[in-house]
Amino acid sequence: MNSEHYPILINGELVNTDKVIKVINPSTEEVFASCSKATEKHLDEAVKAAQKAQKIWGESDIAIRQKLLNEIAEKISENSENLARLLTLEQGKPLDFARGEIEFAVMFCKYFASQKLKNKSLKEDASSIVELHRKPLGVVAAIAPWNFPLLIAVYKTAPALLAGNALILKPAPTTPLSTCMFGQIIREIIPKGLVNILTDENELGPMITSHPGINKISFTGSTETGKKVAESGGPSLKRLTLELGGNDAAIVLEDAVPSKIAEDIFNSAMANTGQVCAAIKRLYVHHSVYEEMCSALKDQADKAIIGDGFKQGINFGPLQNKKQYEKVINLIKEAKEKGKVISGGEFSENPGFFIPITIIRDIEDGISLVDEEQFGPVLPIIKYSELEEVIEKANGSSYGLGGSVWGEDIDFATQIAKRLQAGSVWVNQHAAIGPDIPLSGAKESGIGVEWGEEGLNEFSQIQVVNVKK
Repeated sequence: MNSEHYPILINGELVNTDKVIKVINPSTEEVFASCSKATEKHLDEAVKAAQKAQKIWGESDIAIRQKLLNEIAEKISENSENLARLLTLEQGKPLDFARGEIEFAVMFCKYFASQKLKNKSLKEDASSIVELHRKPLGVVAAIAPWNFPLLIAVYKTAPALLAGNALILKPAPTTPLSTCMFGQIIREIIPKGLVNILTDENELGPMITSHPGINKISFTGSTETGKKVAESGGPSLKRLTLELGGNDAAIVLEDAVPSKIAEDIFNSAMANTGQVCAAIKRLYVHHSVYEEMCSALKDQADKAIIGDGFKQGINFGPLQNKKQYEKVINLIKEAKEKGKVISGGEFSENPGFFIPITIIRDIEDGISLVDEEQFGPVLPIIKYSELEEVIEKANGSSYGLGGSVWGEDIDFATQIAKRLQAGSVWVNQHAAIGPDIPLSGAKESGIGVEWGEEGLNEFSQIQVVNVKK
């Protein structure tokens, strides 16, 4: 780690400001570092620098852009251990999982470095030639959340740059440091002003989304905040990509074998201490295998080890911040009155935002834990008998990010999965993702696409060139 204080990045310069943000380690609840805090003045300076840089970058050859992304990936790799340790300090995840996040960031960066924006010939005849071209949008603002702060920052930066845009990158107020370090390690290799990193305590959000010099917002976060982003950007008709919340349902069919799938379901629900937008949030299990499924998941939860991410053998860290910690505790307290806790459910008074892995059975729709996105290490298990009824319940949410179906008859399970109202559905797995697989939410889980060719295209403007012969 370079220091205990991290500057912001504007126009290629590391800038220390008059105000600072104190960053808390969620495992100890103690301040361990700080970063500079940006103001509206800094935002205006960053946008001006980005506009200037983009005019040149937008005319650059695709090979130059690809080369830069590969160089960024190399810089991340060279600094992977420092980045991972800082990520564990500010986010709380176990160090091995933080290392995995860095590896994923490198993978996403290299994937987009291998891509190209694809122009198309739409028509050519005796009278005309019609072509579809993709042009840069200009300045893109990328707003990242606190669950995967570095990965999300990188997987927004890479396609934005490949498409010829400049970038304003704003991390979450509780996890700004790994993004600040990212800025430090790439500033020597990127053109001045092409990537700017601004930190805040949520004051800058409305200024960014309404700024006349910003052409697109790429936002990952809660549905509630996403609606505000859309409203703020509406008057200027900014291009939007909103990757929002989820309340993913998983359906276990009557032919499923719980002993075969329990570990995968558990990991799909509890990864990153449940702080994954596309995690399994509610599990519907056929009555014929309900008891066995509950027992198998209890076994998985009982052996999970929660603690400080720097300690050996830790499987799960704390929740990232106090607000989320208190929300999940309240959800569990309400659910305990309606259902039966078979693992976890108790809370310690010790420092740190730790919640034990909690499994609650004999619970129904209509309870907050089932109806809302918990974003924490607790899973409700709901019994069902009729397939049509459970499909209706799975689709009854205002969310539609992902869903999964689990069973031995893969063809039948696939038919059921296709009936789920979600942007991504999986069979006998959940949240199986990659940079080459588009991610798009249905309903209130988002607008637009991340990743893959479709996600890259989101960072470009279509221009149709129609030539009369």
